[in-house]
Amino acid sequence: MLNIDLSTKNVLVTGGAGNGVAAGLVDALLQAGAHLILLDKRSEKLKFLTESQESLTTYSCDVSDENAVTTFFEEFQDYPLHGLVNNAGVGLSKPAHLVEESEFSNLYRVNVQAAWQFSKCFAQNCMKHDVQGSIVNISSVHAHSTQNKHAIYSSSKNAIIGLTKGMAVELGPLGIRVNAVGPGYVHAEQNYDLIRTWNDDPERWVKDLVQNYQVLEYEIKPRDIGNAVAFLLSDLAQCITGQNIYIDNGTTSLIFGRDFV
Repeated sequence: MLNIDLSTKNVLVTGGAGNGVAAGLVDALLQAGAHLILLDKRSEKLKFLTESQESLTTYSCDVSDENAVTTFFEEFQDYPLHGLVNNAGVGLSKPAHLVEESEFSNLYRVNVQAAWQFSKCFAQNCMKHDVQGSIVNISSVHAHSTQNKHAIYSSSKNAIIGLTKGMAVELGPLGIRVNAVGPGYVHAEQNYDLIRTWNDDPERWVKDLVQNYQVLEYEIKPRDIGNAVAFLLSDLAQCITGQNIYIDNGTTSLIFGRDFV
């Protein structure tokens, strides 16, 4: 039997105090035995996680603040890191021609610039401690195809794919692997507020999505994303780099909805 074993690895997860995908990441990585360092700007949620789990180190950090990121790595410079999951991200549902410059800049600071900065600092940490590390970026099905009001968000996730492939080429000679995981729709209660920006009945929208726009007719769970990330961080994936794997129940394989006749 093959087991994913991360018991010798220290793994840094950005945006680690969130619900949805973040919760699935934490659950899977802890079960695989990793020691997790969770970064999030929501200190109250970090405190709750620390109290409920022993194999966690938490650090309050706004990933969009370049100085805060630099400070974190300075404080942890003597601590070898083996894995990085760039999970922190924000959404934006608004037509591109109506998006304000401040909205565009904020989204790119969190979704793209932070992923690059963390990856850069992580690579330097690996070099210092002679570690052959692994980076997993959280992309999205929106890097494959998108929907109304999501052009800017989609562009940021496409940037993540390019960053993943490029850094895989550059860091490969150092023994550092770089991959991405692109979730399909992973349900969380807070998603309903976002869905209401384009649909008046979010509950029905989710049901229609699962039934008509996925090849596999069941919901993607946060743990499904966590399982894929745990595998990519493990030694079982030692020959995989520069890849983006869609965890989408087949959404990106469909040219039309399943109810199309």
